[in-house]
Amino acid sequence: MDQHADQQPKAALPPELAALRSSIDNIDAALVHLLAERFKCTQRVGALKATTGLPPADPAREATQIARLRRLAEDAHLDPDFAEKFLAFIVAEVIRHHVAIRDAAPQR
Repeated sequence: MDQHADQQPKAALPPELAALRSSIDNIDAALVHLLAERFKCTQRVGALKATTGLPPADPAREATQIARLRRLAEDAHLDPDFAEKFLAFIVAEVIRHHVAIRDAAPQR
């Protein structure tokens, strides 16, 4: 069977589309790096919480951050509901990490 049978010739992309996709790719890379840095910080927070006996979740802090992020989203003309869902996804992962860190910490 011909390896290239299912490959169709690529149509030339309009230059504007190629430029926009390139910008999107750069933004995606920046988001990944920003998330990596954020998780480095939250891992340290989880370790501090584990050593001081604080719970993995902080509902008051989360509520404050949600309100703050919604305001930032509105100012940036981004759907605040989307911003809240995005933060909720990240916070759930952070809490999962904090629980794992707590559970792995030596008992005091």
